[in-house]
This record gives sequence, C-alpha cells and structure tokens, in this order.
Amino acid sequence: MVVDMASGDRAPHRIIIVGGGAGGFELVTRLGDTLGRRGVADVTLIDKSRTHLWKPLLHEVAAGSMEFEVQETEFRAQAHWHHFHYRIGELIGLDRNRREVVLAPYLDNEGGEVVGRRLFPYDTLIIAIGSLGNDFGTPGVREHAILLDSAEEAKRFHERLLDSFLRAQRGFEQLKPEQLNLAIIGAGATGTELAAELRSATRQLAAYGYDRLDPGKDITINLIEAADRILPPLPKRLADEALKILQNLGVRVHTSARVEEVTANGVRLTNGTFFPAELIVWTAGVKAPDILTRLDGLETNRHNQLVVLPTLQTTRDPNIFAIGDCAACPWVGHAGHIVPPRAQAAHQQASYLARQLKGRLAGRAAEQPWRYRDFGSLVSLGDYSTVGKLMGGVWVEGLIARSMYRSLYKMHQVALHGVPTVVLDTLASSITRRTEPHVKLH
Repeated sequence: MVVDMASGDRAPHRIIIVGGGAGGFELVTRLGDTLGRRGVADVTLIDKSRTHLWKPLLHEVAAGSMEFEVQETEFRAQAHWHHFHYRIGELIGLDRNRREVVLAPYLDNEGGEVVGRRLFPYDTLIIAIGSLGNDFGTPGVREHAILLDSAEEAKRFHERLLDSFLRAQRGFEQLKPEQLNLAIIGAGATGTELAAELRSATRQLAAYGYDRLDPGKDITINLIEAADRILPPLPKRLADEALKILQNLGVRVHTSARVEEVTANGVRLTNGTFFPAELIVWTAGVKAPDILTRLDGLETNRHNQLVVLPTLQTTRDPNIFAIGDCAACPWVGHAGHIVPPRAQAAHQQASYLARQLKGRLAGRAAEQPWRYRDFGSLVSLGDYSTVGKLMGGVWVEGLIARSMYRSLYKMHQVALHGVPTVVLDTLASSITRRTEPHVKLH
C-alpha cells in the first residue's frame, strides 16, 4: 500500500475535496485562491476523471450541439493556476479515527495498474461526488440503455447516434422497426431538454449528406414519463408550456407510462405497450453513489445521500462536510424537505463553505446555518425556446429566458476562471460558432 502525500511545503491544516463537479470544483478553486495561495492550508482535489464538465451540459454533448473538448477544464491545469493539488482516483473507503480517505488503484484503459491503492490524510474533508442515474432495478437498463452520468457516456451516445444515421443511409433496404427511433425514459429536466436538443440535432444531421432521411418522418423521439405530467418537480405551468413546445416539434410524449423492461431493440411498458428503439437513454431518477453508505458509519438516507446539518457538516463527524447532489441538506423553511439536487444549490453551498472554512481556520465562530435561495427554474428546449419561473413567480420565456439559462453556466465559469477570461472566451466562441457546423459530425 502506498501512502501518497502532496508535494511541497505542508501547511498545518489539510483540506481534501473529493469530487470535481459543479460544487466541488468551485470550492477547491476558491480555497486554493485564498487559503492555498497564502499557505494557510494545503488544499487537494481528488477526482476519478482528468477533466471537468458542468453536468447540466451533458444533454448538449449527447445531442452533438456542444463540443465537449471546448467546454472541459483540465483539473491539473486548474490546480497549477489556482494553488491546489490534484490527485486522480476513486474514493473506496474512509477511516474517521485516523482521518484518512482511501483511493482505489488507478488503472489504464487496458486494465493495467498505473498507481496502487493510496491513503490521503486530512484535517477537513468535503465530499462532493455528485449523483448517478437510478434504474430502480428495472431489467435491461444497465445492459441496453445509456445513463447520462458523465461526459464519456454523453459522447458514447452521440457516437451511437451518428452510427445509426450511417446505417440507415446505406443501400436501399427497408429500415428495421427500431431504426432511427430514440427513446428517452424520464421526463425530468434532463430528459425534456434532451428530447428538444435531439430534435434540433437530428434535423441538422439529416442536412449534412444524409439525403435518404426525412427528419419529420423517419426519426422518432419518444419521451416516456411514469408521472402524470412531464417535469414533475417543477411548476405545472412551466411543464404545460414545455409539453406544448415538444409536441409542436413532433416529440411523442407519453405520461403515466411505467417501464417494465428495456430490451436490445426497445422499451416495454407495464401495460404491454412496446416502443421500438435503436437508442435508449435512461434519465428517470438519481441517487448518490453506493460508496457513501460504506464510509465508516456516516449517516445516509434511502437515496445514499450523506445526511448533513444546515452547516453542511455530516451528522456524525464535524470534520466532514458534504455538498451538492450527494448531500441531503434540510431545506430551511420547508419542513420535512431537503434541498433539491440542482446546480444553483451546489454553487451556493460552495460559496458558503468557502467562507466558513476560512473563518474556521482563523478561529472565528461558525457562521449562521446555510439557507438555500431558490431563484427559480429554467428549462432549455434547444434552439426552439427556453421557459422558466423565477423567484417571486415571474414567468419568462424566449430570448430573455434563454439568456438567463446561459448566465447560470457563465456564473459557474466565472467562479472557476474569473470575469476577464470568461468574457474573452465567450467572444471567441461566438466567432467560431459562425464558421463551424452547429452539430458535431464526428
């Protein structure tokens, strides 16, 4: 067993953040720029990937309307620029008495061991490993559907989409029933946004040399939801407006439709209905990774989330915090409810915890408990529309709503890179966008 210690002068207080998602990456950047830069603390990020992509963009990567390579951020480069350490690896254990996290051996693509099992000591630990798709044990999901949990899965879906177009284009044989049929299971925000994005992408793809394909007739998108309406957690007016737009786009929406089984060539409902499908995406539920239930007795809920106090400290260890989708934080003012797993919540938690940890190391008393501020909900329906309801009940749609939707991502980028860099990158992207296809062709 190898004990991997961060290089360089070691500060008295060791802060480890596990997980470089929306909240974890913003937090480690803020702490590096303050505590790490001044040598007050030794700050380390641990993540099993080498790069970061804002998770709400995954549906755009899957549809091909966004270049992953343009939007990703290298963890190692960010660490160099913002005064923290980066270690690649997957969390597999925790020793709270010794204050050590345990990482699995890191393997290459051929299964060879690159780095062995490692231990990292900490004084303060923040867990921010996000969430995964929850298939609820539905037969066939793991074998035949894609769960958009990572950029790799999104890229795999897009490659399969391109392959399906190529197969349909060859020769003049009759298409099989499942060919060019897409099934999206789960009409939450991800599923609904993906359906609209795919309609836009498939129309653009058909224009680039696939002259045998008529997007309006040959390509079918079925959006399947077990609840009685799409976007169940969001206001009904927003859901109704999104439904109207999807139907106008030709997306076939099926509500009160429970999936019994996913097969190699389609989706079967509990009522016996079968939807032929060549490509199947599962977006019906989320849960935190199973490893959280095995972290030396830390309290978790039925979704595997770590139960935390309003200070974001775990209930059984004040030196361990959790933020983002993997944390079950009480929603102050909403008795019995926890803060919803949204990017805006992770952003607010990262900002709060950055202040709290600076005060903690300075010996100041703890801040007031964190309170989630819900600024509303926005749903992007590709190039066609964006609809949303803001804090205070203000209804927005169209260009204003789309600009606000994009501003959420810009806020995340500013937290990582600063205003000047984001402004320059935005200008450069707008120029490049005018000279490139609006859909990824490879």
